[in-house]
Amino acid sequence: MKTLVIGATTNKDRYAYKAIQSLINKSHQVVAIGTKEGMALDVNIETSKLPFTGIDTVTLYLNPKNQEEYYDYIISLKPRRVLFNPGTENPAFYEILKQNNIEFEIACTLVLLATNQY
Repeated sequence: MKTLVIGATTNKDRYAYKAIQSLINKSHQVVAIGTKEGMALDVNIETSKLPFTGIDTVTLYLNPKNQEEYYDYIISLKPRRVLFNPGTENPAFYEILKQNNIEFEIACTLVLLATNQY
């Protein structure tokens, strides 16, 4: 299962970084997009919207306003689901996802991984 982390960072104190770490520890494939290039463990953080394939889950670490520029991109990847971590809740985007038959969850990636519900 491949996960795209949007809002990735090299800052080890941020939840996006911790999510990448947990995903890797649970043997998930991870790709990442952030505002600055760098590495989060062995994951290259991209700054452009690359046409990744085989994305099962997109997990968001962006506030709703900053998500807007990613709507079409996320839809184009055809993920199975999008996870809205605490602080990223976005009813407007939920509607767009519903219209495109993409599941979404308002849930913390770290909690889902820690409780084997990912």
